[in-house]
Amino acid sequence: MAAWTSRGLRGSTLEELINRTNETYREHGLCLVQKIPTPITPIKMNEDHTQITLAYFDQKSTVDYIGVVQSIPVCFDAKECSVDTFSLANIHEHQIKFMEEFEKQGGISFILIHYAHIDRFHYMRFSVLKKFWDRMTEGGRKSIRIDELEEGFDLKAHEGLFVPYLDGIKKDLTLR
Repeated sequence: MAAWTSRGLRGSTLEELINRTNETYREHGLCLVQKIPTPITPIKMNEDHTQITLAYFDQKSTVDYIGVVQSIPVCFDAKECSVDTFSLANIHEHQIKFMEEFEKQGGISFILIHYAHIDRFHYMRFSVLKKFWDRMTEGGRKSIRIDELEEGFDLKAHEGLFVPYLDGIKKDLTLR
C-alpha cells in the first residue's frame, strides 16, 4: 500500500472529511451532495482480478462533488496544499469552464482549499477564483497567497461537521 505522503493518496484525508460532512448534512435533510468518481479504464489487474494495478483516466473530470442544497444546485472541487500559496496549476481550464457554465445555469460553484500545514479550510467563491484565474491567464501571478483570501470564508468545524461548507454557501448567497 502507498504511504500517506505519496501523490496518489494526496487529498484522501480531505475527501474523507468532506464525505463525512456530506453524510451528516444528508442525515439532517440539509443537502444531497455526492463525490463524482473519476472514470478510469483498467489496463492491468492482479492475478486473481481483485485489484487494478494499472489504469488510465478515460476523460477529464469536471469537479469532485455535485449535488443540491435546498433546491440550489451546487458543484465544487476540493484541493489541498501544504504551503501558504495555492498554485493555480491545481485547477484545470475545463474545470473553470464547467463551473462557469454551472453558475450560468443558476448553480453555485466553489472550491474548498485545505491548508494542511495549518489545518485551515477556506471556501473560495467561484467569482473570486475566476479573478485569480484571469489574473494568471493575463500573465500575472500563478498562485494565490494566503493573505489574498477573502475574509469571512474560513470554515471552522462544529456540531460534528468537519468541513461545514454550507456556512460558506450561506455567506456566498448574501453576496450575489
